Amino acid sequence: MVSKAPVDDVGDEALVVGPPKEYAAGLPAVAWSLRHAGRQMGVRRSLLTLVQVNQKKGFDCPGCAWPEPDHRSAAEFCENGAKAVAEEATVRRVGADFFAAHPVAELADKSDYWLGQQGRLTEPMYLAEGASHYAPISWEDAFDVVAEELAALDSPDEAAFYTSGRTSNEAAFVYQLFVRAFGTNNLPDCSNMCHESSGSALTQTLGVGKGSVSLQDLYKADLIFVVGQNPGTNHPRMLSALEKAKQAGAAIVSVNPLPEAGLLRFKNPQKVSGMLGAGTELTDEFAQIRVNGDLALFRALNRLLLEAEDAAPGTVLDRAFIDEHAHGFDEFAADVRTTSWDDVLEATGLAREQIERIHGRVLGAKRIVVCWAMGLTQHKNSVPTIREVVNFLLLRGNVGRPGAGVCPVRGHSNVQGDRTMGIYEKPSKEFLDALEQEFGFAPPREHGHDVVDAIRAMRDDAVKVFVAMGGNFVSATPDTAATEAAMRATRLTVQVSTKLNRSHAVTGRRALILPTLGRTEKDQFVTVEDSMSAVHMSRGKLPPASPRLRSEVAIVCGLAERVLGERVSVPWGEFARDYDLIRDRIERVIPGFTDFNRRVREPGGFVLPHGPRDERRFPTTTGKANFSRNDLAVLRVPAGRLILQTVRSHDQYNTTIYGLDDRYRGIKQGRRVIFVNPTDLAELGIADGSLVDLISEWHDGTERRADAFRVVSYDTAKGCCAAYFPETNVLIPLDSTADESNTPTSKSITIRLHPHTH
Repeated sequence: MVSKAPVDDVGDEALVVGPPKEYAAGLPAVAWSLRHAGRQMGVRRSLLTLVQVNQKKGFDCPGCAWPEPDHRSAAEFCENGAKAVAEEATVRRVGADFFAAHPVAELADKSDYWLGQQGRLTEPMYLAEGASHYAPISWEDAFDVVAEELAALDSPDEAAFYTSGRTSNEAAFVYQLFVRAFGTNNLPDCSNMCHESSGSALTQTLGVGKGSVSLQDLYKADLIFVVGQNPGTNHPRMLSALEKAKQAGAAIVSVNPLPEAGLLRFKNPQKVSGMLGAGTELTDEFAQIRVNGDLALFRALNRLLLEAEDAAPGTVLDRAFIDEHAHGFDEFAADVRTTSWDDVLEATGLAREQIERIHGRVLGAKRIVVCWAMGLTQHKNSVPTIREVVNFLLLRGNVGRPGAGVCPVRGHSNVQGDRTMGIYEKPSKEFLDALEQEFGFAPPREHGHDVVDAIRAMRDDAVKVFVAMGGNFVSATPDTAATEAAMRATRLTVQVSTKLNRSHAVTGRRALILPTLGRTEKDQFVTVEDSMSAVHMSRGKLPPASPRLRSEVAIVCGLAERVLGERVSVPWGEFARDYDLIRDRIERVIPGFTDFNRRVREPGGFVLPHGPRDERRFPTTTGKANFSRNDLAVLRVPAGRLILQTVRSHDQYNTTIYGLDDRYRGIKQGRRVIFVNPTDLAELGIADGSLVDLISEWHDGTERRADAFRVVSYDTAKGCCAAYFPETNVLIPLDSTADESNTPTSKSITIRLHPHTH
């Protein structure tokens, strides 16, 4: 299994490596935002579009799910948000002429960057069995192709229906309704690959698989942990919130294997002082932890808290909270007291003195928030790690208190809303009962396939039709060679998309591309849910990129009418004509959406209820917040090996590549680089700047290879290295997943470096 550089990638000789930046944003971010937007949209279109981003009467940014503050600036977007908008609102177009000139085999040799830069898709396209090129097809004929293949299946479970996080609440609701009316719960989605571990751990411990904090809680916090996260690139508007919290007196502890520019210093581009001044130092304590050492760190902090309580009874732990609201404390405490300091220091790579210093900050803080992202969620032991974070917060009553709580920072714009709407392969009995009562059909009750299981099922010929509502499934998933082989084994692949990506070039025997409206374009208003459970409207302002585009809602409803016919009594046509009717049904099926149509029209929308946050009510199996026992397994690798974590560049959002630079890490004109600690390079006898192949090792003896990566000596935790995805997804075994959540372990892969020979 080998990954080679696409034929169109910038040559190795063009790569430039400079020193990493010591701050994020500032005037360069403004300049790069405007430059990128101008190239894609033109100056006038850029200005008219960007002023609508994240405004109460505008459209929600198609990038990250970070919430908007109550009082918004005229430019309520970040650099990567501007790039996301520009990519969608580009004036470049991909129509029938493009596909006639480029056979699918040629497109398969292109990089995701090249494919994305071609522009917006303009009309439905069809790849017939045995054909070399996509050709135009009418919407009606496209729906007929899907209906024909679905009707030929022996079981509805031989189809899988994927969802990307950019899908609106309304589209997600009718999509899952269509899929369940068809007869399956095969609804894999992008959450399976990122925050599934968070949802699993939080549901077990707190009863709600979402974060418990608001922006106001961040502003009121005394201490904020930012763990396994790079907000400067992945959620840049979070830096403004951290700056405000810092100015209000909060201290920030950053826990990460790499120093990230945004957490070192932030120059707020929405302030003159931010653009021209020195900016704000955000991090008070940087813990440069080894990959996968986070569980050990929080176990150590929890042991220290118990010992501090022993030394001064009644002054450290919140015994009133524990006694009234928590379950399992004694078992947890007995276990965590056995924590070995030798194991902690080996797992974390930190000095005991630093851990004790962080503990001192904890003792001095009454209100603590812990934020995290994929640095915690993509390991074999991710669920236990996040449960240990919850233990840490429960010990001092830091759940359901203003200024405190759990803050999993979601990625894609409506990924949390999609799950709320029922995009889940393991729906609850309560949700299915409500769906059955409202729509009068019996939805399937057996659990369906998540992302990894869907790939396995396609590989094993158990899933024969694959439908994707947005996203770039092939590039986003692990074990690239296995995933591509699985996709090519299907009878039909269907991609509902705004732009070209690799998933259009890796197809089943037949393939459809169904082009859809973007967030920026005129349609009825839709709604989204941000990372902090606020639901608000989004309405695009631009004319559609083509008159042949349809909205996601219209595409789903058209498919449902054609596939299901009279099998269920659902007014698909009415839903497509009036989204208010969809919201009326959402209100009757999903708790928290009472008076949906009225409340979402209020400025800023509304916040969904959250029992632990609102009432210290914990809907768990015990009826209380659950302490847990979490084994500490030190991640050890053989001599001569490193632990690889996959990361994004600054010119990237998920699998969308905006450019070939990573400005904050000092990389220009290239992506096939690997960041390695200089001490490790010396021990391995590898020179900085040399060319190597990356070889991952799996316990079954198989190896996976990614060729031709430039070594960059970098300040990473010793024994750890980092490289960009999707280029390194080929190294992640399909069966290497997190316990309980089945999330790919993209942040802890054992690799060795081998000299590259041309």
